[in-house]
Amino acid sequence: MAYEQKDDSGALFKNDKGDNPSRPDYTGNCMVGGKEMKIAAWLKESASGTKYLSLSFTEPFVKDGRSVSTPNPGSKYKAPVEDMDESIPF
Repeated sequence: MAYEQKDDSGALFKNDKGDNPSRPDYTGNCMVGGKEMKIAAWLKESASGTKYLSLSFTEPFVKDGRSVSTPNPGSKYKAPVEDMDESIPF
């Protein structure tokens, strides 16, 4: 049975940074609101000495450059259109 990502959960795994110090210390996947995301985490230390994780969430990419969560243009499933407030001047 294949692993199925549950909504509002994820996992991080230690990343082999090799010779690139800017690579994240941990990487993984998560599902938030039904949307698959990639997670990157860096171990950091604040000016006061408190250690913390800095996180980045991005959409996963596929070979053709489109996000996995982006519907196929010919698909019957369409991305939801968000309500925009036209009174905002920018």
